[in-house]
Amino acid sequence: MFETLSDRLTKTARDLTGKGRLSEANVKDTVRQVRLALLEADVALPVVKSFVARVSERAIGAEVGKSLTPGQAFVKIIHAELAKVLGSETVRLDLRAQPPVVIFLAGLQGAGKTTTAAKLARRLISHEKKRVMLVSVDVHRPAAILQLETLAEEVGAAFCNSSVKDKPEKIVDRALDESRRQHMDVLIVDTAGRLHIDDEMMAEAKRIHARAAPHETLFVVDSMAGQDAVNSASAFNASLPLTGIILTKADGDAKGGVALSVREVTGQPIRFLGMGEKTDALEVFHPDRMASRILGMGDVLSLVEEIEDKVNKDDAEKLAKKLKKGKGFDLTDLKSQLEQMMNMGGMAAMLEKLPMPGNVNPAALKEAANEQQFRRQIAIINSMTLGERRFPKTINGSRKKRIALGAGIQIQDVNRLLKQHLQMEKMMKKMSKGGMKKMMRGMPGGGMPPRMR
Repeated sequence: MFETLSDRLTKTARDLTGKGRLSEANVKDTVRQVRLALLEADVALPVVKSFVARVSERAIGAEVGKSLTPGQAFVKIIHAELAKVLGSETVRLDLRAQPPVVIFLAGLQGAGKTTTAAKLARRLISHEKKRVMLVSVDVHRPAAILQLETLAEEVGAAFCNSSVKDKPEKIVDRALDESRRQHMDVLIVDTAGRLHIDDEMMAEAKRIHARAAPHETLFVVDSMAGQDAVNSASAFNASLPLTGIILTKADGDAKGGVALSVREVTGQPIRFLGMGEKTDALEVFHPDRMASRILGMGDVLSLVEEIEDKVNKDDAEKLAKKLKKGKGFDLTDLKSQLEQMMNMGGMAAMLEKLPMPGNVNPAALKEAANEQQFRRQIAIINSMTLGERRFPKTINGSRKKRIALGAGIQIQDVNRLLKQHLQMEKMMKKMSKGGMKKMMRGMPGGGMPPRMR
């Protein structure tokens, strides 16, 4: 997400960071670059104008002029203003109410509400330890009810049955009764997708909302919908008392303009990002961290949280003890690392959260680290004997030929894997000796967001 905007702003930030002095001409040129970057990213024009005006006012003033490192001071201003547009502070779900706490999901057709309902349920069950019930009031699409029932079973949530023959208000009444009877903590109501120009459907949404009396009303929006997403968000915000926004399909959105626009237009905080089709692909939205990611500073905090959540702690401890004792990082360890990276969305998703040195091309790294490549590498290791995995140096020409044949690949692919393993083994040794600090040098703004320095 934000690749288009990030590439432009990161380049601008790096150009400025090395300058010992900034003139008014430098500032104006940089502000123009920022404006073009925002417009290319499909950010709504009113948002662009207000953002650029605030950055210009702060940059031309004493804040940058009196700084000993004016380039870094300017980058800090852009970071602060990006975080402000994105919402400044992380706003979590408010579950402090008499159970069942009702969460109402609304949005356009095809925005991904049903999948999001299941993702939200899974997160509440695993992270908040809540008992969750799901109900669909989409009586216009029978498949939606069946889909939600299937997903509810997958994530371990209760499901309240509904039918296309029922009235949505009656379904809500029944769901409330059942969730109380079963002592549920949260009831998530998945509504029918509707067009914001469809008065009849919007009126139905208002009636269902009044009946459900939700504690949270979340607008689910497709981040790739562009300006239409902004218009629909504004229309829904006028019709329903929205309390937050969930951006779906954010992993496929290279521009990111919707995230910057929707928050500013509605005044409602972005709560979550949908980062894939799997039910665990829902991330809490942190404005300051996202601003850092856009500027190429990475999002190390989110990466650490994701690792804690998804990485097998026992395996990680075993590997750490093994390396500490001076034992080598073998191919079985590499296979384990590859599988865990795939579980976290692949290397590309991890690279988005890591700060990148100035001489590294993030796009090229992501290209090289795709999921298909991971699967191929795992297949190569699976084609090896246990002895070969433990002692990679014993793999000679004839063994490589056998391994390649077993994995259905070329010998060159085996050579590449062995070379990658050797590089990772060296990196593991460096990191165990404090080599991570060296990697952080030469990055825009010192490589870390202001709050983490």
